[in-house]
Amino acid sequence: MKIQFWGAVRTVTGSRHLVMTENRKILLDCGLFQGHRQEANEKNQNFHFDPAEISSMILSHAHIDHSGNIPHLVRSGFQGNIHATSATLDLCSVMLRDSAHIQEKDAEYVNKKHARKGLPLVEPLYTTEDARQSLNSFVGYGYNRWFFVANGVKAIFREAGHILGSAQVLLEVNENGRQTRLLFTGDLGRKHIPILRDPFQVEEIDYLIIESTYGGRYHAPVTEVKNELAAVVSRTVARGGKIIVPAFSVGRTQELVYYLHELFNEKKIPEIPIFVDSPLSVNVTEVFRLHPECYDAETEDLFLRHNEDPFGFERLQYIRKVEESKQLNNHKGSCIIISASGMCEAGRILHHLKNNIENPANTILIVGYMAQNTLGRKLVERWKKVKIFGEQYDLRSEVIVMNAFSAHADRRELLDYISHLNLTRLKGIYLVHGEEDQIEALKDGIQELGYQRVYIPVEGEIYDLT
Repeated sequence: MKIQFWGAVRTVTGSRHLVMTENRKILLDCGLFQGHRQEANEKNQNFHFDPAEISSMILSHAHIDHSGNIPHLVRSGFQGNIHATSATLDLCSVMLRDSAHIQEKDAEYVNKKHARKGLPLVEPLYTTEDARQSLNSFVGYGYNRWFFVANGVKAIFREAGHILGSAQVLLEVNENGRQTRLLFTGDLGRKHIPILRDPFQVEEIDYLIIESTYGGRYHAPVTEVKNELAAVVSRTVARGGKIIVPAFSVGRTQELVYYLHELFNEKKIPEIPIFVDSPLSVNVTEVFRLHPECYDAETEDLFLRHNEDPFGFERLQYIRKVEESKQLNNHKGSCIIISASGMCEAGRILHHLKNNIENPANTILIVGYMAQNTLGRKLVERWKKVKIFGEQYDLRSEVIVMNAFSAHADRRELLDYISHLNLTRLKGIYLVHGEEDQIEALKDGIQELGYQRVYIPVEGEIYDLT
């Protein structure tokens, strides 16, 4: 068995890992690269392998940097099954269509510019119809049950605790009379975050592919989130400001709503309006409601047993229509606006930032990871001026970064997970899904545990797992 790394190597987007047995090729994830438009487009167009040769694919979770290139994969000749949890399947039915819509709009925008300059027109990476067709390839499973992948290969999904439906993928490969167990963590979550159960601790494996998003950083304790959130809201309201929150539509938005619901019930925040202004977030929240089997015991105790919706309460309003979104520009008084996209690269959040970023009474609350070269990263780094819709704006609002919200395990949690593996059996650890400094830091930390066989793949590199 061999593995070849084609994405999320020394970076955090474009997750794509190719497992090759004697007679089968199995793809782990097929995500979109994000960042500089031209470079990302080129990487997303070129797989560097023939999709028709892939016998099956296994998807760790629905985030676009892990799932977003599936329609292009299918359109390019892939004919196998895409194995995912049932919740991931339902999320992808919403998210891949949304991603296709963005691809079409981006191509339309570029073509207007090209037409004026007499340049060739471009095609979208994939269309809404491509996304719809790709969903026919999905097969959904629950956690903790083995399923057939290919001859000599079976797999099981274990809880990852990252977003709804997220899974660690444990592959068991039997070839030449030998059994090999390979674990791909996908994105590993944190213990004690709301809604989801904790990550499952796998122990007996031969090889590990593990994320390293925060391999060199420590998060604030999850227990501090509610109090810090309440303090930010109260402080901003006291000065008459608004709280603008860029948030991923999957996971972070629902987590925020959950905490605000708790704080509202406990009367720990002022009674101001709360708006979730993102059609995708609204649709995703509906999927969350469809999968209570993924909820943790705390969510059941606090809400479900009292017939209470974790994602709905008196002061909360979900915004679908563009007209309603525009009305928020004229909203008088304090409010909380949660909007997408999470990295501030597209979507309605750009309008809310444009209209509020120059008011020092307001707060921009950062609750998620911001990749390099994104507007969100510039806000985190507190650039004095930022460009929105091609125009410069002064950053005068207070910027608060709450890294305790992270759905990614931090350095301590990653090392703790690794330390509970059977390191005597383990033959190799491969670090993916992290920027250079975070990967190197995690490698150092693992080797300090006394385990030395740690590898940092480069794009296209092949490792023999025999």
